[in-house]
Amino acid sequence: MKVLLLLGLVAFALADITRFEGDRVFRLKPVLDEHVTLIKELAKSIQVDFWRPETSELVTIDIDVDIHVPAVYLDMVYTILQQSDMEHEVLIEDLQSAIEIQADSKVSPRSHSYIRYNTWDTIQSWIASVSSSNSNLISKQVIGNTYEGRPMTVLKLGKKSSSTKPAIFMDCGIHAREWISPAFCQWFVKEALSTYGSDSQMTSLLNQMDVFVLPVFNIDGYDFTHKSNRMWRKTLSKKSGTACLGADPNRNFNAGWCTAGASSNPCSDTYCGSAPESEIEVKNVADFIRRNKSIIKAYITIHSYSQLLLFPYSYTFQLAADHSELLQVAQAASSALRSLYGTAYTSGPGAATIYPAAGGSDDWAYDLGVKYSYTFELRDTGRYGFLLPESQIKPTCEETMLAVKYIAAHVQKNLY
Repeated sequence: MKVLLLLGLVAFALADITRFEGDRVFRLKPVLDEHVTLIKELAKSIQVDFWRPETSELVTIDIDVDIHVPAVYLDMVYTILQQSDMEHEVLIEDLQSAIEIQADSKVSPRSHSYIRYNTWDTIQSWIASVSSSNSNLISKQVIGNTYEGRPMTVLKLGKKSSSTKPAIFMDCGIHAREWISPAFCQWFVKEALSTYGSDSQMTSLLNQMDVFVLPVFNIDGYDFTHKSNRMWRKTLSKKSGTACLGADPNRNFNAGWCTAGASSNPCSDTYCGSAPESEIEVKNVADFIRRNKSIIKAYITIHSYSQLLLFPYSYTFQLAADHSELLQVAQAASSALRSLYGTAYTSGPGAATIYPAAGGSDDWAYDLGVKYSYTFELRDTGRYGFLLPESQIKPTCEETMLAVKYIAAHVQKNLY
């Protein structure tokens, strides 16, 4: 009886994991209004997952549209594409296979590694050990708990000082499925600790400033992508009146909230939440930045994918007051990044460079008074999308460090 019960539980647990056998990721290239209409109609009639842009409402002529189509709808989608004559290509032939080959680093999964996509439990243990073994340069602070009760720990990197130092705030993993993002925050901490004292730029930065690092913003969602649904994006909060879970934390900040590029539908991947900061994770971060507003001089948030370095605004086409300086810094940081492996980044204000999106953290931070506010969209441009192989973690993080260090050095020289 016990064995049968155990087998039943195992079967239940396995049934709980979303699988993607035969699902494909397409890149569509709409060049006519009819193509745009077609994509929007398709999104209404079947369950498709928009990778880029993040919702069908943002589809326009002459932008690449990356969509994940479940296997059950493939025949129908191929028929529609052939009838419409829309140019398209298959980026990922079988999504489940791509998920399984993502772990190609050949590193043992049992311990923390900077070249693996670590689980939340592994990252949590790493946070504890890295802060206790480097107490001269790092301290930790819990800024609140997630919806499911996990502690949100901010690491403060910098040489201890009796006086308050100006600071940079950096977060990773706002969107659960963008695994390369938390990998970068861990890499940044490693580089800061290991090069302090030998790298003059990092030494100067940590002597004069503090860097607050939130390794994983959307912890519940990130944990869910490892255990249940690899393609999950949102938080996991429950709302009365709907069975759909979560909201998009990067549409939940009070910056043009729930206008362009955000949805009021709780089932949408870009659901803006029931009110600004309705998501406890967003409120915890916003409260922390507000409390430390006088010292935080830069806000850097790490996303994927598209190879972009964006700055305000995304909720309006209006240019930021500091537009020319923000652009100049972004272009120089992108150039520093490119110098290592030739990876090309595009930089500019969010709305004009990609598409309008309201409720983003960088716009909110900028409007609060944090002048140097940047969003990175890391590798790649769509070949792997959210499933960037582990073998690309190291080169991605190495080149991104150059851009982040460039921004940090500029901030350090231009304190306000």
